[in-house]
Amino acid sequence: MSDWTVASFNVKNLIGAEKEYYRFEQYTPEEYAWKANWLADQVASLNADLIGFQEIFEEDALRDVVAQADRMGEASNAVSVPDRSKPYHRKAIFRKLAYEPYGDAALAFAANLNDGGPGERRPGVAVLSRNGFVGTPEIVQELDTPLEIPLRDLGGEGAGSFTLKRTSRPVLKVKVPVGDHVVTVFNCHLKSKLGEFITPQGAEFAPESNLLDYDAVGRAMGSLRSALRRMAEAWVLRREVVAELKKGNPVIVLGDLNDGEHAVSSEIITGEAPFKNYAWMRRHDAEHRGDRYSVEEAAQITESVDSMRLHSAEKLFVRKSLRDMVYTAAFGGVYESIDQILLSRHFHPDFEQAVGSMEYFSVFNDHLTDGSHPEAPYNKLASDHGQIMAHLRFAE
Repeated sequence: MSDWTVASFNVKNLIGAEKEYYRFEQYTPEEYAWKANWLADQVASLNADLIGFQEIFEEDALRDVVAQADRMGEASNAVSVPDRSKPYHRKAIFRKLAYEPYGDAALAFAANLNDGGPGERRPGVAVLSRNGFVGTPEIVQELDTPLEIPLRDLGGEGAGSFTLKRTSRPVLKVKVPVGDHVVTVFNCHLKSKLGEFITPQGAEFAPESNLLDYDAVGRAMGSLRSALRRMAEAWVLRREVVAELKKGNPVIVLGDLNDGEHAVSSEIITGEAPFKNYAWMRRHDAEHRGDRYSVEEAAQITESVDSMRLHSAEKLFVRKSLRDMVYTAAFGGVYESIDQILLSRHFHPDFEQAVGSMEYFSVFNDHLTDGSHPEAPYNKLASDHGQIMAHLRFAE
């Protein structure tokens, strides 16, 4: 058996000191030192075999954090893990307490194609893997063929289309060897819920951004644009996921979906749940009222749908332990798990050909209520997300 842990960590704007990432926003050397130390402590606490990071502006800053986590972890080992002189050093509990440095780990960073100059930076994503990678990591952001979403009105007439040429942030795809298996992992950060407003030509700012002249309808349109873009990005990711599933590959999607699990973007990525019994459903080519799918056809359809689904690691944990739900972020006062780890059925307990199982699901700094960690001197320094981790066990 091979045990493997995979985590998702939105670090909230990781960049070096005195570098303006958003307009008027930068860290002093002291603020950066606090943030890097806090992030390193979180990485050391996770001690995960694979971590998907979101909101990374600079690869060097992330490497500094990982190196600092190693120093913390090795210092902890010196205190908590007994050496061979102790007669109890073989106890399994001490192996679980031990921190494993990332010195030989592989790090893949996907910079954002939308990144700009000071004050107009856009973050990318990264994956840190102790198991290394199989092949070269791939980045999905600029679409070879623009995504055209045709729209129709209720009368069946054409109603224009929405075009997506590039996602707001990159999707990082890596293949990771685990025991006798290779798992395809997607790390993503979908479009935020912040409204997308258009600045008229020649204007200094979008009218909707002037809150002294509050435009409720215009701001709602901005939210609509964001939601449409986020759902289109979810579909792009879904297309990539399905391509891997059709090859028979185990798949994990992790990251910040900027939606609750029952929201549309998540449903697009995970795929539809099969109908309870397709034999009750009229055929697509029905010629009379009782023309329904056969029992054999119903089984075929169920298998086709099931084989393309992803499953929330969090929900599998709730099913397994009957514990309360966990919440890793608050948006607008509504608590929801916008960070997700989604697993293909290769890890589902009901799948006879599963390559592994999810043994446990951990949440660090969950139930955040004030937009940041209570120990942070300022809200912008710590992450406004909890960190989530799935504990997987692979059969040899």
